[in-house]
This record gives sequence, structure tokens and C-alpha cells, in this order.
Amino acid sequence: MATTTGAFIAGGIAACGAVTVTHPFETVKIRLQLQGELQSKKEAPRLYKGVFHGVKVILQNEGPKGLFRGIGAAYIYQMILNGCRLGFYEPLRKGVTTAIFKDGNVQSLGVNIFSGASSGMLGAAAGSPFFLVKTRLQSYSPFLPVGTQHGYKNAVDGLRKINKREGIRGLYRGVGAAMVRTGFGSSVQLPTYFFAKRRLVRHLGMQEGPALHLASSTASGFVVCCVMHPPDTIMSRMYNQTGNLYSGVFDCLFKTIRTEGFLAIYKGYFAHLARILPHTILTLTLAEQTNKLVRKIEDRVLPRTVIEKL
Repeated sequence: MATTTGAFIAGGIAACGAVTVTHPFETVKIRLQLQGELQSKKEAPRLYKGVFHGVKVILQNEGPKGLFRGIGAAYIYQMILNGCRLGFYEPLRKGVTTAIFKDGNVQSLGVNIFSGASSGMLGAAAGSPFFLVKTRLQSYSPFLPVGTQHGYKNAVDGLRKINKREGIRGLYRGVGAAMVRTGFGSSVQLPTYFFAKRRLVRHLGMQEGPALHLASSTASGFVVCCVMHPPDTIMSRMYNQTGNLYSGVFDCLFKTIRTEGFLAIYKGYFAHLARILPHTILTLTLAEQTNKLVRKIEDRVLPRTVIEKL
């Protein structure tokens, strides 16, 4: 295992590699979630009719640039979020397990879930301004607009304008929803990944390697999407709003369900699945490899006394 700093760097690099591949599906997902916001089904126009239709119309009207809106902010957010999530998970788990069981090697599902949720929430809070501006950049379309439109030139321009108009509070608008959403996802992502990995080794005799990492990541991705999507929809709407359309997480949830029906919180689910499966697979698979690379570098540069404590 790399040091906490090493794991933070390895996790961030892995997540950036994953987001490069999955960002277009994230753009489609956000537009599907904002489509018909606080409108009844009869009134709401369907500009985007699904995952592949969304990709098609964005490419036709905006080109590849439209699918990759906000990619710069996404890289920074992923570095912060997954750096925290993958970097702090094991130290947290080991520390809590040692405090409770007097043995850091004991595997406890409750402790694993707590550690996953805590590390994810730390990352979500730290990276919230970048996810905010990313969401607003992705929702913007000069051809098929949905939700509130923000004409930011880029992430830096967006952050500057939000800070000027709304101050620090504006930059952290929706941070509560982000922490709930990421806490849900993180509480199951790593525990499910390691659970699936242990079961595949024990029952199917799989050996350590890319095939095991791929299978474990796939199982984790399915679970994450099911748990995470409703708070993800709420978060997208909280981030994209201006003024006081929603006063908080529960207000957004109640207004959405009351106006659009219960299934509204699952808008964009398949786009989310199309994003989260490859994203989880790539992040966790690449994290295994980047962790090994970082550990090799640390073995060369760190003093022997530090290495022996890892």
C-alpha cells in the first residue's frame, strides 16, 4: 500500500483517466436530469429522448465540444474527490478498525461502509465548487437548452462570475446534496469492490490481475448507480439553479416528485449507468496500477524507516 499522499495522487490520476472516457455520458445525464424541470409530463418537451439520442443530437448541433463541456473542471474535481476517496479510505478504515477491534487487518462491513462514506464526503465538500461550475457548463446549450442557462466561457470564468455575484456561499451552493450523493456512492463503491474481489478469489479461484479488477469493478459500478442516482438528480438541480428555486435538498426532492412524479428522480438513469460502469471500472482498475507505480517510486525515494511502516 502506498502512503496516504501516494494513494491520493494515484487515485486522482486514475479518476482523470476514467473521466476522459466517460465525460460525454455525464453531459447527457445532466441534461436529461434537468429536462422538464418542475413541469408536468404533458407540458415538458423531450429534447433529449435517451442516452444515444442525447449523444447524437449534441454531436449534430454542438459537435464534440458540446459533449466535452466542462472537462477541465471535471479533471480538477476528480483529482480532489477520488484522491480523497481512494487516498483516505484505507487509513480511515485501518484506524477505526484498530480502535474497535485492536487489529487493523480485521474486515468489518460497517467500518468499511463508514470509511467509504466519510472519505467520499470529504472529497465532495472539497471539490464542490468545481462540480458546480462543471454542471453549469455541461447544461449550457445554444441549440437545445434545458434548465437554467449559464453562459460561462470556461471553468475559470464561471468560478469568477459566481464568486463575484454570490460570494463564497454561491460557490458552495448545493454542497449538502453533493455530500449526500457522494456519501451514498462512496459508502458502497469500495466496500462492494473489495467484497466482490474477495468472493471471486475465494469461490472462483481468480488470480490477482486485470481480469479480477475488471469483474470486481463491474459489480461495484452496478451497486453504486442504483444507490446514487436519486441524490445525483437532486444535486444536479441544486447546482444548476440560480436564485432560490429550491431552499434545500428536501425542498428540491419534494418539489420534483410533486410536480413531475416519483420517477423524475430517476431521469437520466441509463445515461448515469452508461457513465458509472466504465468510470468505476476504469477508476478502480487504473487505481490498482497507479498505486503499484506510486509505490515503486516511493520505494526509491523514501527512507527505509518510512517504507517499513507502510
